Amino acid sequence: MGILLNFLLFAVGLVLIIKGGDFFVDAAVWFAEMSGIPHFIIGATIVGFATSLPEVLVSIIAAANGNVEMATGNAIGSVTANTGLILGVSLLFMPMVISLREYFPQIILLTVTIVAIWLFGLSGSITIIAAIVLIILFAAYVFLNVKGAKKNRALSAEEDTFNKEDVTKGILVKNIVLFILGCAGIVGGSELLVNNGTEIARFFQVPDRIISISAVAIGTSLPELVTTITAIKKKQASLSVGNILGSNIIDLTFVLPPCLLAYGGSIPVSSGTLYVDLPVLFVLSMVCFVPSFFTRKFSRWQGVVLLLIYLGYIAYTFVFH
Repeated sequence: MGILLNFLLFAVGLVLIIKGGDFFVDAAVWFAEMSGIPHFIIGATIVGFATSLPEVLVSIIAAANGNVEMATGNAIGSVTANTGLILGVSLLFMPMVISLREYFPQIILLTVTIVAIWLFGLSGSITIIAAIVLIILFAAYVFLNVKGAKKNRALSAEEDTFNKEDVTKGILVKNIVLFILGCAGIVGGSELLVNNGTEIARFFQVPDRIISISAVAIGTSLPELVTTITAIKKKQASLSVGNILGSNIIDLTFVLPPCLLAYGGSIPVSSGTLYVDLPVLFVLSMVCFVPSFFTRKFSRWQGVVLLLIYLGYIAYTFVFH
């Protein structure tokens, strides 16, 4: 009876995430058009923060409970899922021309963050010094987005076709409510899906490490997946890529430092994380961004390669756990 309830709550969580993602993207796009802020900035800040809430909550709770492998595995695994699975799906169905002016600073910051975590991990743990560096990188991310929003505000206002005179109090309240409901659906649905997905996995005797980088990581990345799919349907490519980039940087810089505080000391880094998870994440990032630097576009073949690498990584982990 217990496992049947887990399956039922798992399905409820999935429905909440899907509908919440739909509400969330609608409201985010509306606010972007109304404010004159580029969709990329909205995607990399508001949407990125909100869709990262499941990763933040799950990792902090896991660290507080002493399960540091799940805390780090969820944070890094979610970024790997975002890049290999979700960005792969996005590029497969919606390749796009990119603007390096918008994307390049975030791409560099993400790469620096991955390398920094790997270098700090060589000592065997994430220490307070590493946490401070990650917080500085997080502050740099926020600064870049605020600076980008200010720089583009005047240009966006000139190109804006959104009629602000049509904005009534009722429409404003409606979109605020949609935004809040969408966020609540995403977070609440993710909690139901992750908790019950984990119970289902353990019922079938799947090891904890596999759970942390697969069921939990993919589960907490479902908000990004649903937001990406919804953005694809609505032809909002910048919102999709901006959301993934923003979520990745937030997951790596903003999740681990609070985990250190919740755990009460340095967080151990396993050899699997150091020599498998992080290198795979680095390779995925290079496949995604290096060719685009020269071609000025994301291509469908990159989506295919990202998906193949990610599926190979999951298969390898299951076989050699």
